[in-house]
Parts: sequence; structure tokens; C-alpha cells
Amino acid sequence: MRIRHRIVPLAAALALTGGLAATGAAPALAAHPAPGKAAAAAAAGGTYLYFNKNWSNPADSRLYLMKSVPNAKDKVLAKYRAGSGNGGRNGTNECASMQGWLPTGNYRVLNHTKRHNGGRSGINGYAIQVQDKVCKNHRTKRTELFVHSEMNVNGTQGARQPGRDNPYRWDGVRDYYSLGCIKLTPAHIKNLFAKAAHYGWPTKLKVVN
Repeated sequence: MRIRHRIVPLAAALALTGGLAATGAAPALAAHPAPGKAAAAAAAGGTYLYFNKNWSNPADSRLYLMKSVPNAKDKVLAKYRAGSGNGGRNGTNECASMQGWLPTGNYRVLNHTKRHNGGRSGINGYAIQVQDKVCKNHRTKRTELFVHSEMNVNGTQGARQPGRDNPYRWDGVRDYYSLGCIKLTPAHIKNLFAKAAHYGWPTKLKVVN
């Protein structure tokens, strides 16, 4: 999936121009646990990503870093606001390539990097790639699927461009929209990378309605 051009209905665009403050504070980032607990966490069970779609507002969905707990309820290690889909009429159609959000189901996490280089029209910086997925029509394959943000290759923010959107700079809640990937703020994806490095990198992603 490449960086999406923002196709946001006028009413939605007007509602979103207030920025992050207008929609409430993002989830607080918990402090990192003591380093000595990392080995115990890894031994108790692996970690995975869990994306819960919000049908009423796809740009206000949630991504969790979870720890599997044998014979007990899995534990939430971190929780982030996240978005997926372009916010248009096909934004919740998982079979609409380059428009709709990720198909529901289970994914393998393929790789992660802090310096993804997608070029001038692609994803840069912190990125987690997951496998391609055939959607519920059993024909359309969604490809180039990532958990990512908006930043330069080195993790910094692009320059502000008055009157224009810079796809490599996080400007507000409209940046949660995508062509199908899961989007986080720069601060949140960096926090996710730190937590995953501490607790063990997730090997799968679960996407649920």
C-alpha cells in the first residue's frame, strides 16, 4: 500500500480540521516496565498485535499490543488510537483496494524496521509489514500492508507546507486515514516499537470488527 492521497468528504474534512485536541486526548503512554521483567514476559507467552475496527469512526479505531497468557485472559501491554481506510464511501469496504480498511482476519508479521524507504510516494520511517490478505469476496487480494505513520526515512518529521499536506509530516487527525494500512501517530508508533523490543516482537496481527 502506498501513501494515500487524502480523499475525505467535505463534511468529514470540516469536522476534522480542529486537529487532535478536537477529538480528545490520545491514549496515555504507559511507562516502560523494569528491564528485568522482559525475560519473564517472553517466557510466559508470545506477543501479538490486535486491531479493533471502529465502524462509526474508522479513524478512531484501536491497536493493541497483547501478550498471550496460557490458560488465562491475554494481557494488554499497550493501547493506541489508530486508523485504517481512506474515510470515503468505500473506507469500510475491506475489498476496496487502496480505499478500504484491512480485511478482518489473522496475519503474519513479516518484518519491522525504523528506516523503511518507500521513496517519494511510499511509506517511510517506522513500519511493520504484515502479509497480503484475500478479502471476504475470496478474490481481491490486499497487498503492501503495513502499520506505519507519517515521517521521513530517518524518523523525523517533514517540513510544514502551508496550504498543503505533507505525507511525511503528521498534521492532525486527518492523517489517520490511509489506503488500507493501519496508521498511528509518530509518537505512538515509536512507543510501540519500544514496547515490542522490550516484551518481544509480535509475530501476528489479529484484525476484528
